[in-house]
Amino acid sequence: MENNIAQDAQFAAEYHADVDAGKIAEIYAEAYLNAVKVENSLNETAAIDSAVEEFASFIEVLQKQKNFDAILKSAMISSSEKMALIEKAISKNASKMFMNFLRIVAKRNRLDILAIIFFRTRELLDKQHKRIPVVITTATRIDAELLVTLSDKLRGIVGGEPIIRTVIDQGAIGGLVVRVGDTVYDASLSTQLKNVRKQMIEQSAKEIQNRREKFQDN
Repeated sequence: MENNIAQDAQFAAEYHADVDAGKIAEIYAEAYLNAVKVENSLNETAAIDSAVEEFASFIEVLQKQKNFDAILKSAMISSSEKMALIEKAISKNASKMFMNFLRIVAKRNRLDILAIIFFRTRELLDKQHKRIPVVITTATRIDAELLVTLSDKLRGIVGGEPIIRTVIDQGAIGGLVVRVGDTVYDASLSTQLKNVRKQMIEQSAKEIQNRREKFQDN
C-alpha cells in the first residue's frame, strides 16, 4: 500500500505543486522525521518506518474521501475548523506525534500540501535507506520473473535498492527505457541492460504469436 500512496503523492508533487511548495514541503518533512528521531532515539528506525506508514494511511484516507480532501485544501475554511474535522476523524487511532505534526501544519495553513509533504517525507526516508525510485517504460507488461531480473541488474547501476514503478507505452515496441531521477537509460544503448531488453523482445514476440494463434483458431 505504502509504495502506491508514495507514487500517487509523487504525481501530486510533480503535476500540482510549484517549486516553492515543494521546498516548503521538504522543510515540514525534515521536521517530522527529526521529531520522530528525537522521541524514539532507542528504536529510531522502527519508529520512523511506523511514522511514515501512519502518514501514508492518512493520505490514503484523503484520496478516498474527496470531500474531506477538498475541505483541507479550501481557503474558505479556517485552520481551526479543518483541524477540528481531522481530530474528529482520526484522533482516536492516531499517534500523539502525528496529531501534533498535523496541528503545526494546520496552524501554518499548509494542509493543502499534505500529499506533497508526504512525498518529500518518503523521499528523504528512501535516501537514508538507499532506496532509489525507478520508472520503467516498456511496450508490454513485465512479468514477475523478468521484473526480478531487471531489479537485480538495476541494483548495480543505481547503487541502492531500486523501487520500481512500471509504465506501459505501446509506442515503445520492443523497447525498454529506465528513468532514475533525471537520468534516462535506454536499453538499446546500455550494455548492462542488453540481456533484459532481449528478454523483453522475446516476451513481446511470444505474445504476438499467441494472439495470432488465437485469431487463427477463431
